[in-house]
Amino acid sequence: MTLPRFRLVGVLLPLALLVTWQLAASAGIYSAAQLPPPGEVVSALGELIRRGELWHHLAISTQRVLIGFAAGSALGLALGGLVGLSRTASDALSPTVQAIRAVPSLAWVPLLLLWLGIGETPKIVLVAIGAFFPVYTTVSAALAHIDPHLVEVGRAYGRTGVHLLGTVLFPAATPAILSGLRLGLAQGWLFLVAAELIASSMGLGFLLIDSQNTGRTDVMLLAIILLAVLGKLSDTVLGLGEGRLLAARR
Repeated sequence: MTLPRFRLVGVLLPLALLVTWQLAASAGIYSAAQLPPPGEVVSALGELIRRGELWHHLAISTQRVLIGFAAGSALGLALGGLVGLSRTASDALSPTVQAIRAVPSLAWVPLLLLWLGIGETPKIVLVAIGAFFPVYTTVSAALAHIDPHLVEVGRAYGRTGVHLLGTVLFPAATPAILSGLRLGLAQGWLFLVAAELIASSMGLGFLLIDSQNTGRTDVMLLAIILLAVLGKLSDTVLGLGEGRLLAARR
């Protein structure tokens, strides 16, 4: 009984926001060009479906996020593991990585355009950059707080280097690593819009910017909602995998 009630409570806020949106649009607080009612956004959704564009936008954005997330999280796991395994590596790498982390997503756009051109590569690289930092930070912090006695036991059994990392450190830090992956995925979606500023003609980020340029606020709101829904769905899928993996370890 608790789970269905919890899910019902989670639906209440979106419904309240939807009602508030409808009331604000109907009250004339904003013009229809500034805040179209929900019905117009639904009509824009139907228009994109009829024109056959919606699925292309959804597919290309999802593809960019998944490929970028896979690359960024793999690098985050590798570098975070190295920093967690070696104090020397931590002292050498951590200050620089933390400084680069502070660079805003839009600041990467002109540099990636200059280095990688206008194809798919710079878009995927930017998403990978977004996914990398949460995974790296979470993994390195989790490994730094593992019980030293556990590490000593692993080394006593001949585990060193990558073997120690894979058989002792990563398993011990699994909950934190999984949380870091979920944060990395969310950050990948955040970086997607900036990525699709790079000479895109397809994708939800492109749809968002194009609708701003053409004055289609209904399409702009639709793009924002679709980004939120896709981000939530992908997080839910990863969360289900996390729950099963943690349950299997018990």
